[in-house]
Amino acid sequence: MDLVTEVLRLTGMKGTVGASVEAGSHWVAEVADYRGIATHAVLTGGALLMTGGGRHVELTAGDVVMMPIGTPHRLGDDPGGEAAAVPTREAAGRVVRLGAGPPRTRILTIYYDCNHAMRTQVLDELPDFLHVQGGEPGAAFLEDVVRILGRELARPQLATTAVLDSLAGLVLIQLIRAWLSRQPGRRRGGWLGWADDPVVQEAVERVHADPAGDWTTTTLAAALNVSRATLARRFEAAMGKSPAAYVTQWRMDLAALRLRDTRDPVEAIAAGVGYRSVPSFTRAFLRDRGATPGAYRQEAGTDLNT
Repeated sequence: MDLVTEVLRLTGMKGTVGASVEAGSHWVAEVADYRGIATHAVLTGGALLMTGGGRHVELTAGDVVMMPIGTPHRLGDDPGGEAAAVPTREAAGRVVRLGAGPPRTRILTIYYDCNHAMRTQVLDELPDFLHVQGGEPGAAFLEDVVRILGRELARPQLATTAVLDSLAGLVLIQLIRAWLSRQPGRRRGGWLGWADDPVVQEAVERVHADPAGDWTTTTLAAALNVSRATLARRFEAAMGKSPAAYVTQWRMDLAALRLRDTRDPVEAIAAGVGYRSVPSFTRAFLRDRGATPGAYRQEAGTDLNT
């Protein structure tokens, strides 16, 4: 089982290509009022990334930078210049030309957002600010994707929008890979920690493959042919929580998705995530989400009468 692919799919992680900037000299672009996470890929040339507090980060061709959710920031070559707003809604494929003279810098922006009903999120493992430089170890494939993006934007053809959307997904995967390659110890203690321990990985895979299974630390350990104490110790070290806590988290994530996105009866949802009765499921869901399944579904706006 490809755990990362499954979580990205279930969370509905989607990359939306925004406007591309083509800039000459003496230019500043402001990116604000956007949903999700903004990622900028420098296709040609270079720019300064300017954030709050006077922080400036130099970007060159091949660099990709991921910003914290909803953080206003600027790109340009003139920190004191007047900024032009870059459209962030319904701007796929739109070219924004800035500055004087012929274009020397081309930057593409991709916005990522997901279904926040799930607590298990791949992007939660990444730092708030991520800068992957072109040419750094582990970033070769990311550079390849950025180059393809540049070629596609330079010569739009049949189904260019579909190609850009597909490449947006590849950019995200390669960002994650590049970050992990330079931070091998950083995934321990978080959701991606299972990747450092084959026993923990198999345990997580079994839970994902059969969320309704009779999973406790004891039953998981028996299925893996290790002692209960060994599994508990390794799981805590790898993922920062006990096996039982992760089983509950995953079950509640799946239940929240079905409550929000389907009209399945609560009885069916409870059974599908391993609860033998609706009252026991309701108590667990209330502890985890602060609302009963019925109230959660109502707040999500799922119409049971259509």
